This record gives sequence, C-alpha cells and structure tokens, in this order.
Amino acid sequence: QVRLVESGGDLVQAGGSLRLSCAASGTIFSINIMGWYRQAPGKQRELVATTTTSGSTNYAEYVKGRFTISKDNAKNTVYLQMNSLKPEDTGVYYCYSVIRGLAYWGQGTQVTVSS
Repeated sequence: QVRLVESGGDLVQAGGSLRLSCAASGTIFSINIMGWYRQAPGKQRELVATTTTSGSTNYAEYVKGRFTISKDNAKNTVYLQMNSLKPEDTGVYYCYSVIRGLAYWGQGTQVTVSS
C-alpha cells in the first residue's frame, strides 16, 4: 500500500510564495514519476509539474518560470516551490506518483491566492 501525504497549502497574497511537500510512504520499490496536479473550483484537474527518477522535469506553460519542482529521493519526497503566485493559481493541489506502473494520488492541499 502506498500513501501520498501533501502539506504546505495556505492562504497567500498575490505575488507571494509557497512551498508544497509530498511524502510517499508504504511499499515503495521504485518511484517512476512524482509530481503535482491542481484543480480549481468548477474546473478539471490539470497538470502543474512532474519529475522523473532520472531528474527530468515537465511544467505546464502557465507555471514556467514561477514554479520549481524538486525531489529528495532518499526521503521519497517531492516539493513544489511556487513563486509570484497569482489568484488564478488558487485550487486544490494534488500530489501524483507512478510507482511500478501504478498511479497514486494524495488527498490534496488547498492553495488560495488573494488579490
């Protein structure tokens, strides 16, 4: 059983920064991908950023230059540093991981950016 636990969501003013963390625990032999998706009210869940075991990264266009994804392999933890936050970044941020070919999701952490 694999569990993903996010933390770091908060209320912040536009232009501010937040750092999200997601720790994977359980029966983990090999994490292929870790990353973040988000879901704004009334919208579909969308990709924010992902990183692979080899260290390659993928970002959605709307966060490039503002968000940075990183990971600590020893801790099975992925981070999302979010700078220059905008009100449209508001939503529930979900941790995502592919482990041995299976996809897992965290419970989500709320990020609210006020104007």
